Amino acid sequence: MLVGNTIGAGILRTPGEVAARLPSVPLFMSVWVVGAAYALLGALTIAELAAMRPRSGGLYPLVDDAIGGYAGFVAGWTDWLSMAVASGAVAFVLGEYAGPLIPALAGHPALVGAAVIVAFVLVQWRGIRVGDMVQQITSFLKALALLGLAALIFTLSDGLAPSTATAPIVPGGAALIAAVVVALQSAILTYDGWTGPIYFGEELVEPERDIPRSMIGGVLLVLAIYLVLNAAFLRVIPLAEMAGDPFVAATAAARVFGPRGDLVLRLVMMVSLVAAVNANLLMTSRVPFAMSRDGLLPAWLRRVTRGTPVSALIASAVVMLLAISSNTFDDLLAIAAFLYVANYALTFACLFVSRRRFPHARRPFRVPWYPFVPGLALAGSVAFMVAAVVTDPVHSAIAAALVALSWPAYALAARAPRE
Repeated sequence: MLVGNTIGAGILRTPGEVAARLPSVPLFMSVWVVGAAYALLGALTIAELAAMRPRSGGLYPLVDDAIGGYAGFVAGWTDWLSMAVASGAVAFVLGEYAGPLIPALAGHPALVGAAVIVAFVLVQWRGIRVGDMVQQITSFLKALALLGLAALIFTLSDGLAPSTATAPIVPGGAALIAAVVVALQSAILTYDGWTGPIYFGEELVEPERDIPRSMIGGVLLVLAIYLVLNAAFLRVIPLAEMAGDPFVAATAAARVFGPRGDLVLRLVMMVSLVAAVNANLLMTSRVPFAMSRDGLLPAWLRRVTRGTPVSALIASAVVMLLAISSNTFDDLLAIAAFLYVANYALTFACLFVSRRRFPHARRPFRVPWYPFVPGLALAGSVAFMVAAVVTDPVHSAIAAALVALSWPAYALAARAPRE
């Protein structure tokens, strides 16, 4: 789940965006390491909360257990919306890659993305075992294909070709800080997915062991794949030419494999994105299901068929389809990134609350070097949000407005009895 959900559209589109902001190889590579460090600090922190009382539903049950009330509702509301938007983006990119392979689909990425989402809804409707089998196969093929691509680039290429592009100037001072913040915003989004295992807490055989192990090991595996891929891209594409390229992986494959490179790469990437779409649907559907079970959303969202929360699955797919139809992914992803980090900050704070409120609770996994690790994770999240407000006030304000919209819904839901 973690690998299948995390490695998706981000690694296809983001290298060009990061290179455009930070035209320096050390800075470019450092962004990926810093993004992974943030994810690892978060994984260590959240693993303790998730192992205490494993519940399906992602961040929502963790916040609800520690604080409850409106804080838990906000965590679920924003987690659901931001994941659905990101899922729509993944499906849209899949449509972009499919166009050149099938001429009849060219120019219709939104339609292709919507069809893929509907197809996986039907797959998961058959039951969790079918969805799980599809996820295991596609995630394995994804990791194998991406690492194989990097190995072939290193083996077959002659090294870096001379650049014909003018090398952009690395910004300095406040401009450099702003560029780093925006680049990190993109990189952090590519790592989002490291929370994948906690969405299935009650569905795991040994959650107390499996959740920490899969989260920590998964983040390190994704970091290794990202570093190897970006190093391979840099071997054949000068950073100046990479800047702004929306399909860096395709460009690299074309330079190594010639005319067939684009075809091979698009097939590899489509396998990668298929795994992400299936994983996103599996995860996203658990959030409204968990909130419905606690009486915070309508009761029909808790309907389960053969291990799949089908009503919540359909509701999540509808939000994804709306995101695709908007065709404003740059804005939506910026808003989603802010909501992601805000949700993480709230959950990190919950560990301090939990330690204080329940000092004698059984904790199968304890975050090492407490309180420094969760403190750094929380400080990094707050710093990111402050910088985002300063450098991107419009999207930050929209994200805050989405949070505010949750209050009327919570006020109504709070009157209903909890199951």
